[in-house]
Amino acid sequence: MQASLPEFQNDATQVLAISCDPTFSLGAWAASAGFGFPLLSDFWPHGAVASAYGVFDTAKGMALRGTFLVRPDGTVSFAEVNGPGEPRDQDGWRRALGAV
Repeated sequence: MQASLPEFQNDATQVLAISCDPTFSLGAWAASAGFGFPLLSDFWPHGAVASAYGVFDTAKGMALRGTFLVRPDGTVSFAEVNGPGEPRDQDGWRRALGAV
């Protein structure tokens, strides 16, 4: 994502990453990787946001890899869900953004 950030983040689009990891872990990871987008913590209540988007695996206590395009009114216009370690299709993201 970071390498392609200019394609996805602009005056009309904001990239946000949300993880069930604690804030301090995310801060260290973002700083070491030099991310140019915010990383948000869904640590407590654990997985509440992931659950709301239907990607929280309660048996494993972690979120699946969900990618969502959320319009300003809160409507989800694109969703892609991948398991841990599965690659994501950035071309699908490009098509979804192009359709907005």
